[in-house]
Amino acid sequence: MERHIRKEIDNLKKHLLSLSSMVENNLDEAVYSLIERDTEKAREVMNRDSEVDLKEVEIEEECLKVLALHQPVAIDLRLIVSIMKINDHLERIGDLATNIAERAAFLSTRAECEIDLDFDRMSGKVTSMLSRALDSLVKEDPRLAWEVCGDDDEVDSMNRQMYIAVQKGIEKHPERMEEIIHMLSVSRHLERIGDLATNIAEDVIYMIEGRIVRHNLENYGNSNKYINPEDK
Repeated sequence: MERHIRKEIDNLKKHLLSLSSMVENNLDEAVYSLIERDTEKAREVMNRDSEVDLKEVEIEEECLKVLALHQPVAIDLRLIVSIMKINDHLERIGDLATNIAERAAFLSTRAECEIDLDFDRMSGKVTSMLSRALDSLVKEDPRLAWEVCGDDDEVDSMNRQMYIAVQKGIEKHPERMEEIIHMLSVSRHLERIGDLATNIAEDVIYMIEGRIVRHNLENYGNSNKYINPEDK
């Protein structure tokens, strides 16, 4: 029985890593299409969204099958629950990557608007958070997951700076409001991806340590960043 469930869980992990690779690739290419104004690349990302959706459903069905057939307990149950939650987070990140690609496709058809929006820096931080969150899952490394959680405030700060830049841009170029609003949407999508990467990291912590850390203010330091209680 133990051997069978371990084999099923290993298979679930492989499927989840396959989905994470698809999502990371879509996000990277969506951001590339935005910065390089590459309409064709943006369309490729949009066309692949259905593949992410199908993979997400497949993983959920496999998780439910393992729960029904093996009725796991303790760490095995936590692991499967975590996989189901991370699976959902990845699908939502895939949707947001598609949304960024849609904005990129639109903006590529319009003249560039000179506004100080640092998408390079923000997208770099967000993709790093996602990559490290997934690495923490693969390596079962809670310390790496805690680091990802600690970076969420920085992304939130970047998003607030984007709002200020957009406000100034609209004041300076009121005739370009439509394009500027699309740019603001990209910032909001990136900020949300940072939140979901944090959620994945929190789920990894739960999976490994059995502790639910979201909404737990005791896990925050004076800088409003996560601190592993074991380090206090």
